[in-house]
Amino acid sequence: MTDLKLFNSLTRSLETFRPLHRGEARVYSCGPTVYNYQHVGNMRAYVFADTLGRVLSFKGYDLKHVINITDVGHLTSDADAGDDKMEKAAASQGKSAWDIARHYQEVFEADLRRLNIRPVQHPKATDYVEAMVAWNAEIEGKHAYRLDSGLYFDVSTVPDYGRLARASTDEGEGRIESVEGKRHAADFALWRTTPPGESRQMEWDSPWGRGAPGWHIECSVMSAELLGHPFDIHTGGIDHREIHHPNEIAQNQAHSCGPDSGARIWMHNNFLVDRRGKMSKSTGDFLTLQALVDRGYHPLAYRLLCLQAHYRSELEFTWEGLGAALVRLKRMVMAVEPLREVEAGGEHPKFAPLIDRFDAAVSDDLNTAVALTALDEALTMKKVEAGAKRAVIERMDAVLGLRLLEVTREELRLRPAAATIEESEIEAALDRRKQARAAKDFAASDAIRDELAAQGVEVMDGDPLGWEWKL
Repeated sequence: MTDLKLFNSLTRSLETFRPLHRGEARVYSCGPTVYNYQHVGNMRAYVFADTLGRVLSFKGYDLKHVINITDVGHLTSDADAGDDKMEKAAASQGKSAWDIARHYQEVFEADLRRLNIRPVQHPKATDYVEAMVAWNAEIEGKHAYRLDSGLYFDVSTVPDYGRLARASTDEGEGRIESVEGKRHAADFALWRTTPPGESRQMEWDSPWGRGAPGWHIECSVMSAELLGHPFDIHTGGIDHREIHHPNEIAQNQAHSCGPDSGARIWMHNNFLVDRRGKMSKSTGDFLTLQALVDRGYHPLAYRLLCLQAHYRSELEFTWEGLGAALVRLKRMVMAVEPLREVEAGGEHPKFAPLIDRFDAAVSDDLNTAVALTALDEALTMKKVEAGAKRAVIERMDAVLGLRLLEVTREELRLRPAAATIEESEIEAALDRRKQARAAKDFAASDAIRDELAAQGVEVMDGDPLGWEWKL
């Protein structure tokens, strides 16, 4: 197999993956703050992280993967001022912060399943608050100082702070709002003490007063507790590269009393953008996975859309692009239908170059767009033993996660929530269209197709299922 090369954001270079523990890969991915639904831009990070994990498994490593659940501590911006997202959501919805966290964690995990993202550990930040307090206490003397508002990390006490982001401004990459008494603009909160006369639903006792942990500390503590420091790979969205991850690295350096950044390789996926700009929950106008389903698009079409672009490239979201991905997915599923009842096994020399191309592609910093072309070629290959073909497709799909041999084209044909036309009406129209085509009355055939299109039904000629929905 080809050596796996991954782009390390810390060194800005491709590096050959060498596990710190023989035969094992340990990966930590920054998880969601569970105060709202995750938008499809958020979900790109988890398709990327899942693809990384699948490639590591493909390479023969025993994978240990953690995606944390931030159910406390994250403010409404990356500043050290403002409302806690959990507390704010609880107040606006008239529920407890604990109920808010539980609900949105369940929805997030359901979305992961719909995207065929493999199960990994999902530890909750609130289960590690005691460990966060202990960690903060250990680094306080040399690396942190107290203010009335909490405990703050002094970024001047660690070498090369912000190297991951490569900050160029005087204020540093933290871009954290001014807090009275801070030594440096980039210093950030390790603990936020509840102001006198106020109370939070989520708060704990600490040497710095009753309050809640800062956002950044949870990932340092949880990755150390669950994977050990150092570990192999840390992933997250590119926005984390600028603030959250530099602060996480600083905490890790302080705790280890050395240059240990926590992870050896830091990897970041780029944004999903639409024509209005980067998708963000802060605007209140964002697309969820359920919104795609409600418009008739299967979640696996979104997964394929992500795989068609390199994870480090911006990906523009359009309904047309998603529709094209759905059509491509359906054609793939149609191509493997004859293999569903075939037992995988055997080898065929024609497949060896394809496997090599596929391996080279995913080994080149997870180049799934090129890997998909090898899969396409395998799907269309003729005059080969069926068992060998199924085995190759299974092997490739284990990396891409499209469930080609499991999902049916009927399952991919989702009815949009806004559709009003009944299936019986569609079938009747298609019967009339077939009769018109048989009689070579192509004008009538085209008219029926246009009538269906006006009601949200796209007819794909040559499709054995007869019709496709598309709003």
